[in-house]
Amino acid sequence: MINSDQIKYPHLVLVVDDQEINRDLLGMILEDEYEVIYAQDGLEALEKIREYQNRLSVVLLDLLMPKMDGFAVLEAVHNDEYLNHIPIIVLTAEKSAELRALQMGASDFITKPFDMHEVIIARVGRIIELSEGRKLISAAEHDQLTGLYNKNFFFEYANRIYQYNPEWEMDAVVMDIEQFHTINALNGRKFGDNILRILGNEIRAFLAETNGIASRFEGDRFDIYCRRQDDYQSLMDRFQNKVNDVVKNANVRLRMGVKPWRPNVEPAVLFDRARSACNMARGNFMTNLVIYDDDMQKRELLSQRLKNELRQAVEEHQFRVVYQPKYNIQYDPPRLSSAEALIRWNHPELGMISPSDFIPLFEGNGQIRIVDNFIWAEAARQIAEWREKYGITIPVSVNLSRVDVFDTTLKDRLIGLVRDNGINFTDLKLEITESAYTENGDQLITLIKQLRKAGFEIEMDDFGSGYSSLNMLSAMPIDILKMDMKFVRNIEYSETDLRLIELVVDIAHYLKTPVIAEGVENERQLALLRGAGCSFVQGYYFSPPVPAEIFEKFIARELKLREQKSDPA
Repeated sequence: MINSDQIKYPHLVLVVDDQEINRDLLGMILEDEYEVIYAQDGLEALEKIREYQNRLSVVLLDLLMPKMDGFAVLEAVHNDEYLNHIPIIVLTAEKSAELRALQMGASDFITKPFDMHEVIIARVGRIIELSEGRKLISAAEHDQLTGLYNKNFFFEYANRIYQYNPEWEMDAVVMDIEQFHTINALNGRKFGDNILRILGNEIRAFLAETNGIASRFEGDRFDIYCRRQDDYQSLMDRFQNKVNDVVKNANVRLRMGVKPWRPNVEPAVLFDRARSACNMARGNFMTNLVIYDDDMQKRELLSQRLKNELRQAVEEHQFRVVYQPKYNIQYDPPRLSSAEALIRWNHPELGMISPSDFIPLFEGNGQIRIVDNFIWAEAARQIAEWREKYGITIPVSVNLSRVDVFDTTLKDRLIGLVRDNGINFTDLKLEITESAYTENGDQLITLIKQLRKAGFEIEMDDFGSGYSSLNMLSAMPIDILKMDMKFVRNIEYSETDLRLIELVVDIAHYLKTPVIAEGVENERQLALLRGAGCSFVQGYYFSPPVPAEIFEKFIARELKLREQKSDPA
């Protein structure tokens, strides 16, 4: 039986220095905590490292020595698969040597002269603890496919690096594969796994050249925690070129996000921001690399604030619905036919917030339902109010988002709004973007059929902005087609754009579907659209979206025009 006194020094430390006084001083500092052995040059150090490789906890290595210097020892240990798990702390008085040693794989450094005994004890203890955690990871917690760490142990290790070496400038890098699920579907799982192995091997090769760790975080996402790099585009190109060299029969596009080191910022925060940057490169074929900067942080903080304050904004009536008129241009002068309801957010501190800043944000997290419900309720109420006040009905179009398509209570809630306000189903028109048709085709068609059966009219919004085919128009149950404003933008100067509009109008007429053109800004565009057979338009030529009280001027003008024409329609 082993006596406990025999296990007095569980950790073995090798001190390597050609100066006897330095060896003795370090031994005196460490001997109360560790078992210490010595070497006086690089060659003897390598012999001791190989002899005690299974027991050594850490090596304290001088850099300037005879026979073999510390840099040569570092290189030899780093390149030996049986030795490179042993952490090395370099001993030096040269700042330039510190950087080079760290780049060659040193775990830390201790500055000469050795006058801060407590600091030396603390650094040795921390490196040993970090190394033991790393050994635990190496033994059991690698991703089997790539050889990289799994995400749980990766973050445990990254947190230890941060905790024990907060001055190290470690950047967070997130890399992903564009449309990886599609690559797997087209080429098979084995093909996709091979791409992941290629990337894992190249990441490990990169880490062999710098100080850092990496993880296959999930699926096709890789996280890299590494010393600051001067040129991340070159690193991105390196990974992309490696994949291109090996994969010849598929187009594999990588994207990368980087959050540079900042003092006192934990790894988890760095990687959250690197992931945000990586997501910004999704589908952006102008760049495959986004580096998180101060502007991105401001936008992200604003986005989070808007998410947090949405419900409060509704309760405090910060949102306001505005209305843009639609005109029937087959009359001369054009006649007011309906309106589109749009949302504006007047924040008490931030002022007027553009819908482009919050609509995509709320579509992404599902909160758009709150906004949609507000618009629908306000539009239905406004239709009833105008009818009561002016004796005519102004139909109003409201948008249904992609999220609404999956709401099983949608039909009942819309029907309830119509009935509660005493309006007709055709008074509240429902706009659905073209992209929603292409993304959720079958489910959306089923929903639209149910809504039309209830009495609602459906408008396909932004037609021409996506990838719908012409034969889709015959399959989709729609009542009105709204052309995207890009069709109108250049018709004064482009014969091709004008012919495209005429083609769309002809097809819509064949399908007995009216066409609304958006974005009309001047008289010339109006004349060309009228000549092309377009029935309805909306745009700044008539009016931007305006509050209800201003919109009432258009209603009053329409009533006056009807009186002059003696036309009750």
